[in-house]
Amino acid sequence: MLTSGKEVRDIKKAEKVKRMNLNVPLELHNSFKSVTAAQGQNMTDVLLEFIKNYVVKHSPKGRRK
Repeated sequence: MLTSGKEVRDIKKAEKVKRMNLNVPLELHNSFKSVTAAQGQNMTDVLLEFIKNYVVKHSPKGRRK
């Protein structure tokens, strides 16, 4: 599981959410989980930050949130 039950509840309280599923090679998943844990972070937070930055970088100037 990527997040604890408490973290999921906190996210759902803050805003509407949409669950995403993706296929990741096992070794990549294990490495990502290990690296994020070593940094005191969780995979969900790191992925959400990446997605936000990607949207800002690649959205037309007038449509950035």
